[in-house]
Amino acid sequence: MEEREIMKENKMGVMSVNKLLITMSVPMMISMLVQALYNIVDSMFVAQLNENALTAVSLAFPVQNLMIAIGSGTGVGLNALVSRCLGEKNTEYANKTANNGIFLAIFSFLGFAVLTGLLGGVFFAVQTSNPQILSYGTAYVRICGMMSFGMFLQFTAERLLQSTGKTIYTMITQSLGAIINIILDPIMIFGLFGFPRLEVAGAALATVTGQIVAAILAFWFNIHRNTELTISLKRYRLSGEVVKSIYSVGIPSIIMMSIGSIMTFGMNKILMAFTSTATAVFGVYFKLQSFVFMPIFGMNNGIVPIVAYNFGARKPERIIKVLRLGITYAICIMILGTALFQFIPELLLNIFNASDTMLEIGVPALRIISVHFILAGFGIVSSSSFQAVGHGVLSLIVSILRQLVVLLPSAFILAKAGGLQAIWWSFPIAEVISVIVCAVFLRYIYKKDIRPLYNS
Repeated sequence: MEEREIMKENKMGVMSVNKLLITMSVPMMISMLVQALYNIVDSMFVAQLNENALTAVSLAFPVQNLMIAIGSGTGVGLNALVSRCLGEKNTEYANKTANNGIFLAIFSFLGFAVLTGLLGGVFFAVQTSNPQILSYGTAYVRICGMMSFGMFLQFTAERLLQSTGKTIYTMITQSLGAIINIILDPIMIFGLFGFPRLEVAGAALATVTGQIVAAILAFWFNIHRNTELTISLKRYRLSGEVVKSIYSVGIPSIIMMSIGSIMTFGMNKILMAFTSTATAVFGVYFKLQSFVFMPIFGMNNGIVPIVAYNFGARKPERIIKVLRLGITYAICIMILGTALFQFIPELLLNIFNASDTMLEIGVPALRIISVHFILAGFGIVSSSSFQAVGHGVLSLIVSILRQLVVLLPSAFILAKAGGLQAIWWSFPIAEVISVIVCAVFLRYIYKKDIRPLYNS
């Protein structure tokens, strides 16, 4: 009888923690690596046009990051709430939450379709007067925004799969979307096989096409493979209570990721005062660092539902073990990433057809910035744990402190005092402060939320 009860419980509550973390995280890490590869290939093809094309895509990053923040942040709240409800055996509320997440994805798309359609040109006009960059960038951001329904629905459908532990399916959907993007990039950018030459607009069209296909497949998996949840927009209507619960965790995460858009916009303005090549280097850095950071974000997508489920099931020892393992794995990944940036920066930059000027600026930039990678591994896992147990506001505080209170002011001061190359030191400075605060918050959560579970 006892064995039957164990079998009825989701694997997140009974499987060996290390095995569970690996089985849930590895598919996500692989899919994130494919996503990172797509990001690099995307910019690599654009860079073959000219440096202005690469700069335009770099300047568009704040808008793309804002869309990702809304989609992913809502997904974090959705993922954590559904997993917690399943841990508490509250299936009906989990279903209501899942379907409300779909409504929120649709509303998010409509908002960005209007904003990018009306203000895409204005966004670029305040950053540059270069007509080619302005033309490239406006077309790119409008296509990404006005056809963003695939991205938002993909985020939602994949988070629902993750919330029940079915990460293998999200690996398939994300990988398929990225592969389609990689295949279509050269075809649409350069006009191969009879397709019209669209240049930077082609890169955007390839991106949204991959997202749409991935979203369709992710929903198919939810309907036919995710038996723990019921998808029915007719049965489950939009609920203010559910939306509030989703965003109680999601909004801090959204704001936290949106802060990245503010930081990037600010850094672009600081760097453009020196040269547009410096802005291109900054954009290239973000593409390259995604190849290091994405596997950790993928692992976090496995950690959040595990922590949330076991928090709801009141199993503190499993929470502690998964966090220790997650931090250990993250640091190991970051050590490898640091080695790449320290020893072969020229090779990495030449992927993007780097000019002599870009190499002169970029080589020391990559080496300086990568100093903070190992510390960042600890911070990323810590922030995810805050969100999983319902303390998304702590992650928000860390992000605001790191990117707005420390990083941007440091970059501005260093630019005035030491010139262009000094700016890059703002990243390690900000990460040191972030790690100290994360450690304090982790201790607070353990005392307040996790330790009491031992006595329950």
